[in-house]
Amino acid sequence: MTSASVRRLAAPAPGWTTTTDVVVVGSGVAGLTTALRVRAAGLRVLVVTKAMLDEGSTRWAQGGIAAALGEGDTPEQHLEDTLVAGAGLCDEDAVRMLVTEGPGAVRRLIETGAAFDRDAEGEILLTREGGHHRRRIAHAGGDATGAEISRALVSAVRDVRDDEGVELIEHALVLDLLTDAEGRTAGLTLHVMGEGQRDGVGAVHARAVVLATGGLGQVFSATTNPAVSTGDGVALALRAGAEVADLEFVQFHPTVLWLGPDAEGQQPLISEAVRGEGAHLVDAEGVRFMVGQHELAELAPRDIVAKGITRRMHETGAEHMYLDGRHFGAEMWEERFPTILASCRSHGIDPLTELIPVAPAAHYASGGVRTDLRGHTSVSGLYACGEVACTGVHGANRLASNSLLEGLVFAERIADDIIERDRLGKLAPRHEDTTRPIEVVPLLAAESRAEIQRVMTSGVGVLRSADSMAAAVEGLAALSEPDPEKHEYPQVETWESTNLHLVASALTAAALLREETRGCHWREDAPDRDDENWRRHLTTTLVEGRLQVE
Repeated sequence: MTSASVRRLAAPAPGWTTTTDVVVVGSGVAGLTTALRVRAAGLRVLVVTKAMLDEGSTRWAQGGIAAALGEGDTPEQHLEDTLVAGAGLCDEDAVRMLVTEGPGAVRRLIETGAAFDRDAEGEILLTREGGHHRRRIAHAGGDATGAEISRALVSAVRDVRDDEGVELIEHALVLDLLTDAEGRTAGLTLHVMGEGQRDGVGAVHARAVVLATGGLGQVFSATTNPAVSTGDGVALALRAGAEVADLEFVQFHPTVLWLGPDAEGQQPLISEAVRGEGAHLVDAEGVRFMVGQHELAELAPRDIVAKGITRRMHETGAEHMYLDGRHFGAEMWEERFPTILASCRSHGIDPLTELIPVAPAAHYASGGVRTDLRGHTSVSGLYACGEVACTGVHGANRLASNSLLEGLVFAERIADDIIERDRLGKLAPRHEDTTRPIEVVPLLAAESRAEIQRVMTSGVGVLRSADSMAAAVEGLAALSEPDPEKHEYPQVETWESTNLHLVASALTAAALLREETRGCHWREDAPDRDDENWRRHLTTTLVEGRLQVE
């Protein structure tokens, strides 16, 4: 292994270094839960976040967190709903672990300070979302669950900011993994964007690295993901030699506020909980087109609702459908969905009296860096949890509100594994191997980002076919051949574009290989689910600079 070269982004040599036990990359529910638990056991931890501490993807989650907390509900019922949504590709052991450990993890989150909505008797209020047969979604602030969870965890981290064993670096883009002579994790490189505690490229030497970098939604033109969701964790893992899996399964949220044909970037989400409380999907004629398509109608799993909306759009030639919640009344909107109400009104739409225009947009990556049940990736000492990971829980389509739960449960398991390995002396030493040759990855131009998004939205969006994806392959290949006369300057925009290109290429390769329709992977030229040939996972690796999908 020592003879193989190491692939890394073109970047200046580190101008500063620091040392810790564990580096956590990301400040959402997964990252901060890991950091707090690891530090509580006495290990030193450094948290790296791309924006501010409280600007992780978690804060954007509206609906809630799913767990069998209600009377009559059981983990077994939660498991069944998750397996159905996952369309035959969930790892049942992973799901069983999630739903069994989930209620306890939520209670520990409450002990950390998260305040969920409660009734007059003090019981946690629960709602339903798509794919759930019971009310098991705990929410906070009506439709601001993610913001409340983020607030509680950020507050807990800030409470220990005077602890010398906790370090935080904000406004930092992670670049590449550092490894030792045996190929084990030895830390990482990162670039601080001028507003953090350090400037420029630096190196963190650590005994374990936890990726909790969130999603890859910025691969597409319209997404619910924040602008920082450029697939950095998946790209880093691929360059480090880790396996990624199920990248073709990108969930498109059915009901994203439609802002016009030219809208790009992060779009406002209209939570599934709105449908859970009784809002209807209708077309321009007022027809509830999901009735008869699935037993749960508007509350069918997300892939089915997204397909139903897209199909109706094609049938009618419309650019969007509508969500009708006018019958809720002012009190329901103001108390249960204040964030969504304010968002709609800021765009000139009043849900109390008007239909809400909606269309699907990229929302959640069910695949990611492949892990086992303790968060290990295929690279020793590198862990992943949250949306960046593929734990086997989501299969071909994530069940609504399982994402926050997955991040929470797997963060606890990763922290416990690191703590145990430290106790047994099994964490690798912090010795970077500087003898292996480094293969420098040339950078794409900053403006490539928009072209990547256009190519992916056109070719690998909600509706896919061999022809559309072949065009995407061609378009991405054209971008991967930089002008030999021009060398792109290493900066955040060029690193992000290069990461997006690698992730987009890997996603497209997997989607092109899977010749069936399953979960949120919908191929017009292969419209049926094929369990005989395709009830299996696709694993992608980067070998000598070339993507291999098996």
